[in-house]
Amino acid sequence: MHIKIAFPTDDGETISRHFGSARYFQVLTVDDGTQTAAELREKGGHDHHNHDQHHEHGYGRTHPNAKFDLLHDCQVLIGTGMGQPAYERLQGLGLTVYLTGEKTIAAALARYQADALDNDIRRVHAHHDHDHGHEPDQDHGRQEINFVDKPQR
Repeated sequence: MHIKIAFPTDDGETISRHFGSARYFQVLTVDDGTQTAAELREKGGHDHHNHDQHHEHGYGRTHPNAKFDLLHDCQVLIGTGMGQPAYERLQGLGLTVYLTGEKTIAAALARYQADALDNDIRRVHAHHDHDHGHEPDQDHGRQEINFVDKPQR
């Protein structure tokens, strides 16, 4: 079975603490249980900043939803935490999302392949309120989350 697994990361080795602030996606291709390719995809455009401070996305920055386009060919995303809107968007794109306490990509991949990766819905957090350049009619993810269990292989 051919599958692409994405990990939000800042260095290609550890899983970023938050999906939205990661600089890259490490995308690993796994064929029949063996990793056959690795690609570091730069998210670009989203500066690292403290979300407790008020800010706006200025000209020259990538639209906040562009990061999802980088995952168009992935089936799974393994992260450590994310906001409710991102979680729902990823699920809506058909990705299976795992939120784990594993720190490294290698450890999380090994546990995923062994069907032993933890998946903790408590790692989804409510979206914070501030101008983030979203469309005015968006509800910012204030909806019920439907947790998806790991598919059986």
